[in-house]
Amino acid sequence: MYINIVIYLVFFSSLAFIFYGVSVLSTDHMGQEFDRYGLSKFRMLTGALELLGGIGLCLGILYKPILSISSLGLCTLMLLGCGVRVRVRDPWYQLIPAFILMIINGYIFSYSLKYSVL
Repeated sequence: MYINIVIYLVFFSSLAFIFYGVSVLSTDHMGQEFDRYGLSKFRMLTGALELLGGIGLCLGILYKPILSISSLGLCTLMLLGCGVRVRVRDPWYQLIPAFILMIINGYIFSYSLKYSVL
């Protein structure tokens, strides 16, 4: 049962990051958001890291080191995302998705260090 929960969290997080990574790379709305954050030069890097991290989570089910690297990277990315939201003074409820994904990926990372096999 415990393993199934982690697999569901991995798939949920990977789909969220793949979707969001594609959105960051391809939509005008996200370009405007990155301009608002003052981070437009990091937009493509952020989108690529989210996309690669999401794919890495899926591959990490088969190869644990990729799961560890991807989940730690995505957790860090969301920590930075929370910091940006605070810096631009967004309402607290806009911080919730990044915070939840940070917690989920932190949990996946800690699980990947504890257990060698999903």
